[in-house]
Amino acid sequence: MKLRSKSVYLLVIMYIMLFLGGTVAPGSVFAASDTTSSTATETSESGSTYGGFSYNNILPENQRDTGVSYFDLRMEPGQQQTVQIELVNYATVPRTMLVSLNGAKSTSTGVIEYANPDIANDPSLKYDFKDIVTGPESIEMPASGSVMLELNIQMPESSYDGVISGGIQLRFQDDADGEGAQSAGVITNEYAYVIGMTLTETDTVVSPELALNSVAAGLSNYRNAVLVNLSNTEAAFLNDLVLDVQITTANSDQVLFDSKVSGMRMAPNSFMEFPVSMNGETMEAGDYRAIIVATAGDRSWNWEENFSITSEEADQFNQADVSLSAEEGINWLLVLLIAGGIIIVGLIIFVIIHALRKKKQQTSRDKGNSSKNKKKARK
Repeated sequence: MKLRSKSVYLLVIMYIMLFLGGTVAPGSVFAASDTTSSTATETSESGSTYGGFSYNNILPENQRDTGVSYFDLRMEPGQQQTVQIELVNYATVPRTMLVSLNGAKSTSTGVIEYANPDIANDPSLKYDFKDIVTGPESIEMPASGSVMLELNIQMPESSYDGVISGGIQLRFQDDADGEGAQSAGVITNEYAYVIGMTLTETDTVVSPELALNSVAAGLSNYRNAVLVNLSNTEAAFLNDLVLDVQITTANSDQVLFDSKVSGMRMAPNSFMEFPVSMNGETMEAGDYRAIIVATAGDRSWNWEENFSITSEEADQFNQADVSLSAEEGINWLLVLLIAGGIIIVGLIIFVIIHALRKKKQQTSRDKGNSSKNKKKARK
């Protein structure tokens, strides 16, 4: 009897655990595997060693600034030139180095990006770096040896003032059974290096110039924001940029949202989509105004731009905003189901315990009656 009671209690506990444990709140994240990958980006000095690998830029005679390790080349219109990068593999197994050539772009945080091909070109870009500088998509590195990576530069025929800038991204991934894998099949390290290159033809000073493209509602890091799209339309780097943006309703000076960021940079002929966060608030349809002030050194730009947010846009972005989803994440149907499940389990436990007690009492009575009958029979 005791064994049966314990079995019933155990089944009830298992039921509760299965019911509650099988219910997962929206947005829960599960680990898919134990495999770990790490990525490192290197823009260090030429000849640096990292991850069992090093590179050495072979700077040619037309290197303008010999005090830097990246390629800073003075070119001529129509000039063709081959530059070399020595790749050294310290591992005892061969490696394949992947090579990617990308033009300099600007990110929304004011950082110049040399390794992201997914960022679109600005319409003001006349010559794309990856069309001028070409090379192999990959190169084999011998075990415990070195190899020369050769890149071909073909300048445009017409003279060009300003800077053409980009980066050479080098990355490899160790095989699970090769050097760099700390445990076969468990940890795979992927390292990435970016080597900068600037190409100029003249000493003509080109000043950066900002242009406002658009102001619109959108998402930044999956959160509601107003996106201010600006372009540096000249072939010159824009340094020490300070952006100060205020968002008001169309007919009011009351500031609803604002953002001010300093120390930003923009690449030549690139755009930036600067976000003004709505700080977790629900996006509302309506007419708004953006007051934008940009400064860099003694240069300044000012704009006032009206824009609208439609009901469709507001609904779309509110549904996609993860902070709003978290706040509105109370699933009342789920709460009711859990509460109902707990009540049902409680009733089941009550009925089982009541039945067990009743049966135990009946058994005790039966034993008592049996004892009385035996005594009477003896008499």
